[in-house]
Amino acid sequence: MANRIPIRRRRRTKIIATLGPASADPQVIERLFRGGADIFRLNFSHGSHEDHAARIVTIREIERRTGRPIGILADVQGPKLRVGKFAGGRVQLQSGQPFRLDLSPVPGDVRRVQLPHPEIIHAARIGTTLLLDDGKLRLGVTRQRDDHLETEVLVGGPLSDRKGVNVPDVALPIPALTEKDRADLAFALDQGVEFIGLSFVQRPEDVAEAKAIADGRAWIMVKMEKPQAVEQMDAILDLADAVMVARGDLGVECPPEEVPLIQKRIIRGARTRGIPVVVATQMLESMISAPTPTRAEASDVATAVFDGADAVMLSAETAAGSYPFEAVNIMDRIVARTEQDPGWRAITDNNRPEPRHRASDAIATAARQVATTIEAEAIAAFTSTGSTVLRVARERPSAPIIGMTASERTARRLALVWGVHPVQSKEPASMTDMVAKGVRAAAAEGFATSGDEVVVVAGVPFGTPGTTNALRVAVVE
Repeated sequence: MANRIPIRRRRRTKIIATLGPASADPQVIERLFRGGADIFRLNFSHGSHEDHAARIVTIREIERRTGRPIGILADVQGPKLRVGKFAGGRVQLQSGQPFRLDLSPVPGDVRRVQLPHPEIIHAARIGTTLLLDDGKLRLGVTRQRDDHLETEVLVGGPLSDRKGVNVPDVALPIPALTEKDRADLAFALDQGVEFIGLSFVQRPEDVAEAKAIADGRAWIMVKMEKPQAVEQMDAILDLADAVMVARGDLGVECPPEEVPLIQKRIIRGARTRGIPVVVATQMLESMISAPTPTRAEASDVATAVFDGADAVMLSAETAAGSYPFEAVNIMDRIVARTEQDPGWRAITDNNRPEPRHRASDAIATAARQVATTIEAEAIAAFTSTGSTVLRVARERPSAPIIGMTASERTARRLALVWGVHPVQSKEPASMTDMVAKGVRAAAAEGFATSGDEVVVVAGVPFGTPGTTNALRVAVVE
C-alpha cells in the first residue's frame, strides 16, 4: 500500500451513487468509484439481502485495493403506502367521478379499490387530498367512514395495481420503520454500513427510535420528504446525524414552487448544526436513457453546490440507467467546475454560519482563518468520532481538510463530509507525534510538498470525543 498512487478528488462536494442492476458488476462499481463516487447507496426498496451483501463485499475489496475509505448508505424503504389490485390490472379514472377506497381485498374496478391502510381511512377528513401514482392523480375525500372513504376524482388518469398513495394534508399515525425496515436495518448494521437512510420521517420520535436501534453503529441520515417533517425541521435536525433533501416524494406532497425554497431551508439548517446534508432525486434524470444531461440538470447540480450541500446524489441514473459511469463522470465535472468559479467561494464565505460559543468552535474557526492567512496547503484535523472534522468542515475553509482518524468506521463516515479527504492513521502519542503525522499525511496524499505549511487541529487528550482544543502550524520538511 506504501507505493499506491493517492486518489484525491479535485472538489469539495461529494458524490453518492446508487447501485442497482446497471451497476452490480464489480468492475462497474470500481469504475464508478474511480470516476468520482465517494459513497455508494444501497436501496433496500429493491434487491435481496444477498444482493446487497455481495455489493458490500465488492466495495470493501475496492477500498482495500485503493487504500481509500468508502462510505456505504443503506436506504431503508419506510412505510410505502399503496392501493390494492384491479381486476383488469388498471382502470381509467375520469375527473369528477366518485371513487371509493375501502379495506376489502376484492380486486377493484373503475368504482372502487382496496386501500389496505386503515390508518389513512381513520385519519382522513372531508376535504383531505389523496395523491396517487406520484401525484399524477388527485382525489378529494367527500365522506369518511370506519371502513372506507368516498372520494371525488379531482384529477383523473390511468391507475394500475399497487400504485403509491401520498397524503400531504395529514400526519399519519404510522411508524417510520416497518417490520421489513427493522429486518433490513438489522442486516445493514450487522454488515457494518456507515449510514442508514430513514425514509418518510414525520416527527422527531421517528429519528430517536432509529438512533436507539443503531446505537452509534451508523449515522442516521434523515430523508426530508414529508411536509410534516418540514414543519418540525428544527427538532428533527437536532437529532439527525445527517440529512437528505429527498425531492422525489417531497415534490409530490408539496407544491413544486415550494421545493427549491425547502431545499435551501434544509441546507441552511444542516449547515448551522454542522451535520452533512445531501441533495437528491432527479439531479441528472435524463441520463437514465441519454449519455449527456440537460442544461437545466447541470444547473440544478451547480445550484446544490452553491447552496453548500455536502453531497449530491445519483439514483436511477447509476442504479438502472444506460450510462452509469457517464452520469458520475459528468456530475464530477459539473461540481468541480462550479467550485472553480470565484462566485462560488464568495457565496460560500458569505453564507458561513456564526461560530457557536464553544472553545471547539473557536479552534475550528481559527484553523480556517490561519489557513487562509498563511495560505496553508491543507488542514489536518485529528478525530476519533468525527466531531473535530465536522467542526472544521462547518467553516468551509479554502484549504482542503485531511480527516485523520484511527477508526476505520469514522474514516468511512468522513467520506461524506464536505471538503474532507479521510485518512486512517494510528492515534498520535503526543503533540509532536500529531504534528508529524499530519505533515506526513499532507505530503503522502499529494496535498503538500517540501516547504509548504499545514495547519494541524486536534483534541487533547487524544481519543477523547468532543474536545477540539489544540492548533499548530507545521512546515513540510
